Amino acid sequence: MEVTKKLKLFSILLTTALFLTACPGMPGAPGGEGGGSSPLTFLPFVLIFVLFYFLILRPQQKQTKKRKEMLGTLKRGDDVVTSGGIYGKILNISEDEIITLEISKGVSIRISRSAVSGIQPTQKEVEK
Repeated sequence: MEVTKKLKLFSILLTTALFLTACPGMPGAPGGEGGGSSPLTFLPFVLIFVLFYFLILRPQQKQTKKRKEMLGTLKRGDDVVTSGGIYGKILNISEDEIITLEISKGVSIRISRSAVSGIQPTQKEVEK
């Protein structure tokens, strides 16, 4: 919902900026009287950059930060899911970023820390 409101606001601003730069008779507009470049002609480009920043770049940076924090807080005994869809429990985390994951009784695999895509909630957290 919040993204939709931001998108509407930016589309209104962008439309206004495009209208103002395309008005004949405005200084710096095509066919206008002022032959020089106006700062108003760059306004649509600035608005497009702001739009991309708030709708694409900023949320991606937040998601990356959240993932980095999640990978940093991994500990022995956590139930995790890998990017390949394998569920298991962490048995050991070595210093060189290798995790030993138990996927079944007596069956364990070694994966890279970056292959973990999420931590599964424990039974206590589910009951709350």
